[in-house]
Parts: sequence; C-alpha cells; structure tokens
Amino acid sequence: MRVLLTGSAGFIGTAIGHQLEESGHEVVRVDMMLPQAHGAVEPPAGTHRLDVRDAAEWTDLLRGVDAVCHQAAMVGAGARVADLPDYAGHNDLGTATLLAAMHQAGVGRLVQASSMVVYGEGRYVCPTHGPQIPGPRSRAALESGDFDNHCPTCAAPLAWELVDESARLDPRSSYAASKLAQEHFASAWTRQADAAAVSLRYHNVYGPGMPRDTPYSGVAAMFRSSIERGEAPRVFEDGAQMRDFVHVDDVAAANVLALETVGDLAGGETRAWNVCSGEPVSIGQVAGWVAEGAGSTVSPQVTGEFRIGDVRHVVASPELARTSLGVPARGLHDEGLRAVATAPLRT
Repeated sequence: MRVLLTGSAGFIGTAIGHQLEESGHEVVRVDMMLPQAHGAVEPPAGTHRLDVRDAAEWTDLLRGVDAVCHQAAMVGAGARVADLPDYAGHNDLGTATLLAAMHQAGVGRLVQASSMVVYGEGRYVCPTHGPQIPGPRSRAALESGDFDNHCPTCAAPLAWELVDESARLDPRSSYAASKLAQEHFASAWTRQADAAAVSLRYHNVYGPGMPRDTPYSGVAAMFRSSIERGEAPRVFEDGAQMRDFVHVDDVAAANVLALETVGDLAGGETRAWNVCSGEPVSIGQVAGWVAEGAGSTVSPQVTGEFRIGDVRHVVASPELARTSLGVPARGLHDEGLRAVATAPLRT
C-alpha cells in the first residue's frame, strides 16, 4: 500500500512512518516543519516540505496513493483567544483542503489523528443521583482551590467513569474545537465523496522522541525537562486529575492497523476509536514516577495553578479499538512512565 503521511517528521508521525515501512508499505512523507514543533531544523531526508493548506501542491504527491494518514496539526492547550485563527487554519482549513485534493485525485481512504479533547469532561456519576453532565468549572471555584466537578443536586464531588466512543462530544478549548471539526469534515467528505475515514482519538502520548520544551510537549516531557534543569516538576491543580497515557509505539500500531482496515469500510462510512490504555493515572503520580525514574531528589511541586479550558478527568475505554481494530490495549504502569525519565527527547 502506498500511504501519504502528513506530519511525518513529528513525534507520532515518525513512529508511524517507521512501522508502516516495517509492515511493507510505501510511505510518502509530508511535513510543513512548523517552527513551534520543530524549531529551525531541516526536514528529514525524503520529506516533502508542504503546508497542508496549499491545495495546488497536492496533485503530484497524491498520484498513485492508496490512503492518507493525516497527522499534521497545530496542537497544544489552545488557552489563548489569539490562537483561534491558527487552530482553525492549520487543523480545519488544512484538513478540508487535503480532503478536497484527495477527492480530485481519486483517493478515498483516510486515517486521521483526533484527540481525547473532543470529549471535554469525561463521564461522571454521583453515587446518589446517577450520571451527571458537568458544565465548565468556574474561575471562582478554581481560584478557591475547588477543582472537582460537583453534583448539581447534592453538591457532592462527582466520580469519573471510563469514556467510550458513544459519549457526547463537548470541546472546551480552541484546539479541542478544531479536532472535532476535523472529524466532522471527514464525516461529510465520506458521504459526499463515497469514501471512508477513521479518526483515532489519542490520549496522552509518551515515549522516546517526545518533543522537548515546545508547545507540543506533553506533560510527561515537561516534567522531564524540569528535572533536567534541576527544578521541581510543577503539577497544576491538586495533582489528582486523572488521565490516560499511551505509548507512541501503540499509537503508531493503531494507525497501521486502521490503514489496513479502512479499505474494508463501505463508501460513506466513518469510524472513531479511542487509542488509550484504559488505565487511569493521576498527573501527580506521573510527576512522581518521572522524578523517581530520573533518580531526582527534587519532589514535584503541587502548585494549585490551573488553565481555563482544562478538564478535571478524562479516561477512556480501549475496548472498541481492541475488538474492532485489534489495537493492543496494553496497560500502563509505573515502569513505563519511569522510562520517560531516561528516554531520548527531541530537541
């Protein structure tokens, strides 16, 4: 299979490219080399340097392609209002432009990177009053140190549950809104173009090659960088917020499996699958494990700081991807996250 891979020089794109080639597929690598993600480095050999928003440049690259694996995106918390045009441009206009070019070239199979952020807050339940849908946490509550979501009836803190793909979608940041829009564009494209698409909703990805000290760095990489500077990892809120961490090799494997499966879907079909471990870990635990793995004597610092738009808990179910796609739902444990402390980072 000949696969065009956007975002091929990135943390996840690099791992996908390697696994595709190891599986016998031909890879056409494309990356804009966005400075926020890559700094001033030159693209790897064989990479076509291309902005996904530039429709005129796609014709030759898509010739003979069987499927597209779309990883290129502007990522991050998206906390600033000023970032809205960049997220809409790179993620949404870029995806729409790519889809239009694919249709013109007769390429009807897409696997794209989505994110857990499309869920907003995860699933919650009150032990007394059952399932609840919390609204955004108020600035006043966060400033007072009240980080939990509460039952609207009895005010008790809500407990989290695993989120499956049927959960309502409720993006709460500009980045989250752009990722959901990518899913919607793909869904519309499949119907109009008689094509098929898969969106993979990544959770927190970690592993060798994580970007260092950029807006694209995950929380584990940021903890690692703090330790290397001799500083305490700074943990926001109270450190009890729950997340799911998944190794980059598992994410790459999910993409290869999805690319090998998407051709079996009927025209007009779309699928969305969580790519996660299904095993929750608190951000405070992550900071402690990374520090321990680095042999650091500096204890993580729980700061009480917060970001508007962050969610309290989101931990997903891997069951659908495991049964439908064959993605291994390997549980993450402290050994895996401790390894982050010594794995090479990208500069």
